[in-house]
Formats: sequence, C-alpha cells, structure tokens
Amino acid sequence: MNWDTLCFNIATLIAGVAVLDYGADKFIDHTVIVGRRLGISPTLIALLTAGAEYEELAVVVAALLQRRSPLALGNVMGSTISNILGAFSLGLLCQPEGMEFDRSAKMYSALLLFVTTLFVALAYFHQLNRISGGILIAIFVLYLASIGYAIYRGITEAPQLSDSESDSDSDDEIANSRPERSRGRDLPSASERSPLLDSADTPENDDKRPLRPLYYHICQLVYGLLALSLSGYILAHSAGSIADTLHLSGTVFGLTVVAFATTLPEKLIAVLSGSRGQGGIVVATTAGSNIFLLTLCVGVVAVAGIPVDQSDTIILFDLVTVWLSSLFFSAVVFLGLGRAAGFVLLVAYVVFLVLEFTVYKR
Repeated sequence: MNWDTLCFNIATLIAGVAVLDYGADKFIDHTVIVGRRLGISPTLIALLTAGAEYEELAVVVAALLQRRSPLALGNVMGSTISNILGAFSLGLLCQPEGMEFDRSAKMYSALLLFVTTLFVALAYFHQLNRISGGILIAIFVLYLASIGYAIYRGITEAPQLSDSESDSDSDDEIANSRPERSRGRDLPSASERSPLLDSADTPENDDKRPLRPLYYHICQLVYGLLALSLSGYILAHSAGSIADTLHLSGTVFGLTVVAFATTLPEKLIAVLSGSRGQGGIVVATTAGSNIFLLTLCVGVVAVAGIPVDQSDTIILFDLVTVWLSSLFFSAVVFLGLGRAAGFVLLVAYVVFLVLEFTVYKR
C-alpha cells in the first residue's frame, strides 16, 4: 500500500468536500437573489433550493463521467440513509421538548415513502435503465409541480431553505429588500428573522448596505456552479482512488464515507432546527433531500446507461436499509415519536456503517 498516495487522496477528499459545500452555498444563495430580482415566484425558488442536493448531483455527474457508476449510486443511497439515520436522528435528539409535526410534514414523509418503495422495487428487479430513469426524472418534475400547486392552494407550506441560510450576501439582500416601514426599532430579533442561524447584522448596518447589481449575483451563481463541478470531479476521483487503494468497492465507499461527508450540512441543519423545536424544517429538509436523490439523481444514473460491474453492485441489505429508513422516518412523523426514536435511529446508522465495512464489505 502506498501511504503517500493514500494520504494525498484523503486530503484531497477533505478539501473537495469543503469546496463542494462552499460551491453549493454560493449557487443556492445567489439563485435565490437572482430569482427575486427577476420576479420569479418565491414558491418556485423555494422548491428549487430547499432540500435540493446539488452537492450529491455534482458528485453523481462527476462519477458518471469517470465511469464510476457504483460510486454514484452508492453515494445516492448512502446519502438517503445518512439523511434519516444520521441527520434526522440528531434533530430528534437535540429537541428541547416534544417536536410537533404538522400536516405538511406528514405529506412530505408519505411521499418519500412512496418514492423510496418505487426505487427499491426498480433496483431489486434490475430495472434501473434509461426508461425507468426517465420516469424517475419525470416524477421529480411532477413533484415540484404538485408541491407548488399545493402551496398555491394553501394545502401545505413552502419548504424552508437549508444550506443557503448561512450566507451573508443572501442576508444582505433580504435585509435591503424589506419595506421601509419594517426598518427601525420594531424590527424582529435576529432569531425571528432567521429561524436556524442568528444574524449578526444590525438595522443600522442593513440601511447602509447598497444592493449589489444583478450581474454580480449572476457571476457569483456561475462561480458557485463551477465550484460544484470542480469539487464533484475532485471528490469522485479521490474517492475512487481511496477505494482502490483500500481494496473497497466504489459502492461501499459511496454508501459510507462519501455519503457521510456530503451530508454534513444536513446534519448541522438538523441539530440547529431540532434544538429550536422546528420539526417542519427537519422533516422538509430530510424528505425533500431524499426525494431529490431518489428521483433526479437516480434518474440521471439510470439514464446514463453505463454498465455496472456485477461484483460491485448494490445488495439486498443496502436496499432494505434504504426502505426501512424511510419507513421509520414516516412512523416517527405520523406517531410523533421523540428522543428515544432518535437514539434508535442513530444507533442503527452506526450499525449500518460497521456492517458495510465488515460483513458486507465487497
């Protein structure tokens, strides 16, 4: 084993994850601002940014371009598991009191269970091909349209923004776009303006900050997209090299290490929102992310039509874990379970990781 090469690839992997998260934040933040400037519906902006796993999509595309479809599919499945067993469980554990889930949360969780069941059935019967991939992508489009219609009819609420809430440029834009009557001593507190992250901006500073021109935000959006693309390539290449060095399959490495690393922002959001009792945000982020992964990302992998080495395919254990995760997620939401359920889910995630590296190593 070449330790120098291994250490270099590990360092590259860590750097790639950092750039990936940075690029996703840039892309989402400035997409929101450009959308507002162009008069695009806030509902559409929310649907395109909240719970959207652009990090995972970048890794999937980069892995496919390098003909590492097992890594791409493993990353998608591992991320769906990590979002529930790793992130959602932390949100439950960090809640100060009982977390309440509204009707919107139950709708999101039920839809996720349906999508997960469809994916597991297609994967189990080896039907992930160009036709089924196109169907999954179409389901994603219908998902956006149906949620948008439900919001329009007042049936549900728009999902909350996730990763984009930490960017100061976005906060500046929101602050400067407020009506004049809302600026002054009667402004809500920082925690009220940002439900997850406290803002250090003061009303005085908000008034002094001029709006940046539209082309600046468009350039930043493109910059974020380029960072996503570059980091996705770096991450996929370094992950594949590490897997080869350690004699691990791309599927296992994608299911565990890559999935854990790329879902760190979701874990942070779950901890922050859970500690403030924001059950709707936790559920919307988890369900929205997994629906994005199991429809659009899996659809892209299937449409690519790249053959997978039969010795490196997904196994029944992986599919069962994905489905049971969604089932337990729905049970927690519908039954209103609390910290005990979060502890069980977190332990299950640790057991899953251990089994992937030992019993089901391939």
